[in-house]
Amino acid sequence: MSGHLRSHGGLRGLLRARAGDVARALLIGAILAALAAAFAFVAGVLDPARLTPRKLVNALEGHDGLHPSFRRAHAKGLCFTGRFEGNGEGARLSGASVFAQGGVPVIGRFSTGGGMPYAPDGRVALRSMALSFSLPNGEQWRTAMNHIPVFPVATPAAFLDFQLATSPVAATGKPDAARVEGFLSAHPETRAFMARLRDSDLPSSFANGTYHSVNAFRFTGGAGPARDVRWSMVPEAPLEALDRRALASMPPSFLFEDAIARLARGPLRWRMKVTLAAPGDPTGDATREWPHDREQVEVGALVVERAATEEAGPCRDITFDPLILPAGIEPSDDPLLSARSAAYAVSLARRAGEKPEPSALSRRPAGEGARR
Repeated sequence: MSGHLRSHGGLRGLLRARAGDVARALLIGAILAALAAAFAFVAGVLDPARLTPRKLVNALEGHDGLHPSFRRAHAKGLCFTGRFEGNGEGARLSGASVFAQGGVPVIGRFSTGGGMPYAPDGRVALRSMALSFSLPNGEQWRTAMNHIPVFPVATPAAFLDFQLATSPVAATGKPDAARVEGFLSAHPETRAFMARLRDSDLPSSFANGTYHSVNAFRFTGGAGPARDVRWSMVPEAPLEALDRRALASMPPSFLFEDAIARLARGPLRWRMKVTLAAPGDPTGDATREWPHDREQVEVGALVVERAATEEAGPCRDITFDPLILPAGIEPSDDPLLSARSAAYAVSLARRAGEKPEPSALSRRPAGEGARR
């Protein structure tokens, strides 16, 4: 203390030093305030007109109702565990350790589309598979895939508008037909997706569906140059299509009960195929499918071994965030990827503060699920 007083000319120096400390503190405070304001602007806090993850999740809740503790999309699901067996062929495309020869553990989830956790399976809806790979170096890779290889919209803004246009209105409990038609007229890609979902074969089981990454990604660190890719899981079980005329008479959870019954008899298997883009193939638009003649490389097999309800299984609190990627896999320029990632985080934060409710496989409230 005495040395400090001497170096600043006694009490006068001490006061100047304290004044300098206050000034520096005020400057630091101003910088922090500016940073906070910048983050608030990015998050849309200061500009209600901006598209934010919160708005996307709010729109999902408005579309299918608020169901506390459940995911806001693909709310009805079943956990599973298994492994991925890399065959080594993927190593020439990507440096990701998952593609080396050998096995890694996998936690996954089967689900149907929509935000109603007790909706009947007897309806025209997406069948989906989500996976979380635990790699030997501590990395994680997560992916969520649908049985239709394209997405209904190309941008986060269009996704928000689609949810709002197709949400029920208070007067009828159904979407406003004129508003839906207005959206579809402005988005022919969405109309084409809805027609494809309506008219293409619906897999009769989770076990015989093919699941597609939908979004494009970029493989790096392989033997050659970086490549733009999509991937798919192709089942060993042959496809059997449902009779759509019988959908309404099917048991309410027949898809999930079928998966549980099949796994009780033995593992289910899918072959993972990576599709390589050619120059000019779109990577930033998930509504556009690549031509079917593109090169494919089979990189391994997914083996699903056991199923569990979400209450008892390990998948309930996993977000299948498409941007949780290992070294060797990078996001493409698809704007849906960052929007999905941010919206999943908001959904998880909301679910974490809500009392867990039993899944459809444990309890199905009377009356719910009648809405299609």
